[in-house]
Amino acid sequence: MVFDDDYSDAMEWLHSELADEMDEGYELEISEPGLSLALRRIYKHKRPPSMDRQSYFKALLALQAELIKLQDWVSYTGEKVVVIFEGRDAAGKGGVIKRITQRLNPRVCRVVALSKPTEKEMTQWYFQRYVPHLPSGGEIVLFDRSWYNRSGVERVMGFATKDQLEQFFLDVPEFERMLVRSGIRLIKYWFSVTDEEQQLRFLMRIHDPLKQWKLSPMDLQSRVRWEDYTKAKEETFKRTNIPEAPWYIVKANDKKRARLNCIHHLLQQIPYEPVPHEEIDLPDRIFNPDYERATLPPELYVPENY
Repeated sequence: MVFDDDYSDAMEWLHSELADEMDEGYELEISEPGLSLALRRIYKHKRPPSMDRQSYFKALLALQAELIKLQDWVSYTGEKVVVIFEGRDAAGKGGVIKRITQRLNPRVCRVVALSKPTEKEMTQWYFQRYVPHLPSGGEIVLFDRSWYNRSGVERVMGFATKDQLEQFFLDVPEFERMLVRSGIRLIKYWFSVTDEEQQLRFLMRIHDPLKQWKLSPMDLQSRVRWEDYTKAKEETFKRTNIPEAPWYIVKANDKKRARLNCIHHLLQQIPYEPVPHEEIDLPDRIFNPDYERATLPPELYVPENY
């Protein structure tokens, strides 16, 4: 078969675009530039063997293609999906959320990561600040931490009284049952890392200028209060693991495998199907022989420094 020049140019452009997509993914995986060589060696020695890049990206792209099908099904059917991501600091919640949303439409799939409550919100019914963020029909909402802040950080750091904590445990099962009865698909993930792995990840953040913003005084306290957080997690599972909204634990010492396993499991929880699509034809451009493109002043352009 003989390919004309236009087709060859198009294929060259396509390969370039695909390479850019891979580079964008690799950019998320690139080694932390601020780490000392000694810390790199320690982390490499202590952490479990990870997947090779090619296998990881091949699996990730396949799962992301399925996530697009899920997105289309949710939008087409008007389904409502809530996914909760909980776990220790530096357990990898943000990483999997980033890979889930990377190729999805932000109008369909959005992330909710609330800051600490205001003085007004502290006087409200506890669940009130979360309710406005619940999905409407055709939406997926990912909670990067959720109402389980009360049984986690608020409990451990003393921001909630014993009475408030007990009221939370009494209320949350019925609250979640109400969400499910209303038609919301509620899925809850807990990302689990070992004590040693969390310590190594914190050290990496401390020595990486691109990640230091992720560390807060509250994060550092989570190292001091490791056992308190463990007790809080155990009671949370015991009192909120209900049939309507069970907990799923993601082993997250290996970031890449954790992302793939979580996304794969999420896809299995929702009975999405292919939805009809209209065929898309690119229309021909209309050319006006009398139109002359205006020359814009150079100060409007961003300088090309790279």
